[in-house]
Amino acid sequence: MVPMPFQKSASLCLFLGFLLAPGAFPAQAQSLVMSLPRASQRAAATQRIGLTDITVTYHRPLVGGRKVWGAMVPYGQVWRAGANENTTIEFSDPVAVEGQPLAKGIYGLHMIPGADSWTIIFSKNSTSWGSFTYNQSEDALRVTVKPQPAEFHEALAYDFDDVKPDSTLVTLRWEKVAVPFQVAVADKEITFQNIRNQLRNTAQYTWAGWDDAANYCLAAKVNLDEGLRWADRSIQVEERFENQMTKAQLLEALNWTSDAVTARNRAMEVGNVSQIYFYGRGLQAQKKKNEAVAVWRGVAKRFPEHWLGHMAQARVQAADGDFAGAVKEVKAAQAAGAPDQQKANMEDLIRRLENKEDING
Repeated sequence: MVPMPFQKSASLCLFLGFLLAPGAFPAQAQSLVMSLPRASQRAAATQRIGLTDITVTYHRPLVGGRKVWGAMVPYGQVWRAGANENTTIEFSDPVAVEGQPLAKGIYGLHMIPGADSWTIIFSKNSTSWGSFTYNQSEDALRVTVKPQPAEFHEALAYDFDDVKPDSTLVTLRWEKVAVPFQVAVADKEITFQNIRNQLRNTAQYTWAGWDDAANYCLAAKVNLDEGLRWADRSIQVEERFENQMTKAQLLEALNWTSDAVTARNRAMEVGNVSQIYFYGRGLQAQKKKNEAVAVWRGVAKRFPEHWLGHMAQARVQAADGDFAGAVKEVKAAQAAGAPDQQKANMEDLIRRLENKEDING
């Protein structure tokens, strides 16, 4: 065996001496080469904001009856914000922390506790043991926040509080102290760039991928022109009731009324009986009775033998005040193959119609 040079051997001995020194660790088995249970167990917390993932990976020390703040964790000194290896925080996209920009990546998370304020540190070095080799020159960002009183937590924990569509509070809780800092998605354009990248992957080959993206624009009320282009791409892949309706709604949002009517009429042509009938029910829920009845007239004419065709005709007749005729149509729907789970509701509709009640109200 080749002897180890004295200098390297001495360094290893010093390191081993530190690891084995009294008080260096809680009284629990430790190993340089084995994965063994630890007193401060590993944990991870993840939250998605928009399309940005935030992940905190840390080890959870216990209070164990000790005085924590200002004692076991001194005030005014850099602390690893956990136990064992670096606590890390990872952002899948650029973010803003307490209003300050921070690039995507993995950071060593350190803190400087104080009685009245804390400094939160995001270090470019995320692979060290604790804060023993922390170097301020490696800081990517520092922010100052206020600690808050909290219910007692025996084990240190990181939580995500006040979750909103574009922000959250990352909160450290231990003993009777909570320390929150805000993380926000830096720019809505990041979300759209993520969506565009997805549309360059397998999603581009499905009508649903383009339609989902277009619907996001519609729901968020942003990038409507781009959403309209995505709706057209969806239709090119496979024309369906869903994407024609998405296109109609986008055109309506853009105040292109006549084009919206054309797209909606096309959706009625390509839709199946269930899609069109329940589209009418949606209009009914929006208190758009006349528009709903117009849709049901089309369903009854196009699908007269289907159970939903009979239901559509029943709703048309109820709207016209022909309650006896509407009852006959509901009974015809029952005989034409209506699902069992619908029949109890149909009996209720029959009772209402026999009482001359408009079931479209």
